[in-house]
Amino acid sequence: MNNISKKQFIPVRRSVNSAPVYEISWASEAPLLSADWDDSTWSTARTVKIDHFHPASSSHRPQTEARVLYDNDGLYVSFRSHDQYVRCVHTTYQSRVSQDSCVEFFVQPQSNRGYFNFEVNCGGTMLLFYIEDPTRVDGALFRKYQEVSPDIARDVRMYHSLPQNIPAEIQEPTEWRVSWFIPFSMMERFVGPIAKPPLGQWRGNFFKCGDETSHPHWASWAPIGEQLRFHQPDCFGNLEFSRAKSPLNREHLSRG
Repeated sequence: MNNISKKQFIPVRRSVNSAPVYEISWASEAPLLSADWDDSTWSTARTVKIDHFHPASSSHRPQTEARVLYDNDGLYVSFRSHDQYVRCVHTTYQSRVSQDSCVEFFVQPQSNRGYFNFEVNCGGTMLLFYIEDPTRVDGALFRKYQEVSPDIARDVRMYHSLPQNIPAEIQEPTEWRVSWFIPFSMMERFVGPIAKPPLGQWRGNFFKCGDETSHPHWASWAPIGEQLRFHQPDCFGNLEFSRAKSPLNREHLSRG
């Protein structure tokens, strides 16, 4: 299969601690979530490949990439996957979407606080927690976490290119996309005030999975090591924000 992006990939830099670095570009205007991958606004974002497949994966290695933009209001996240054996049966918020054909964005806005796991299947159904201690414990998923309530999660706007429910697995090669908007105000309910614009360094990772497809696979942007577990914040890469260039943003800067 040919390279799935017409835009040249920008090599991923590595920080002093050897973690990969993804630079989040400033959005001069809010991108349309349903716009084409090569839309003029989305094309200003750097593109990352999610291509570190865990050895436990099947021979199916879908080519998947992601982009993130930001403005004064929040983050715009977009994934595209050239997939196969596409499954989508979970249609309820907080259901086990990772069992379907799924992409995930884990993001930690502040180093001394927890992280969010945005897990979205190809039909646009989401699972979302705020996790402060991902240690597995008997009788619970994690040692310390909160499920983000539906009322709060409703602030996340979502686009998906495939139907919400795919009862029979699609065997042939299929391209699908999901994009969503994460308001800073939503994250602030859990981590406290976020500087606007956030020009510091966050941490996070991008994933692709399909736990219960006929060809299960698990891939990440920042490698997760030998353990088949996405919830390893020590393995997160660095997310850096490019400096905003618009007059509106300079006005926000002048206000402190």
